[in-house]
Amino acid sequence: MELFIMLAIPGIWSIALIAIVVLLLFGGKKIPEMMKGFGSGIKEFKKGMSDDDSEDKKSDK
Repeated sequence: MELFIMLAIPGIWSIALIAIVVLLLFGGKKIPEMMKGFGSGIKEFKKGMSDDDSEDKKSDK
């Protein structure tokens, strides 16, 4: 059981290997563009959630 728990937690070498593979697949220029798109997507999602909450409060009045 303890071995299973140790395998479920990624170590520093696993994280480094994943980062290297991602860097090789997408390249250094593409990653910032992807993160910018990801951040704007999260911002739009939060904006949509807050708009939905404000509409619910207006309809309750």
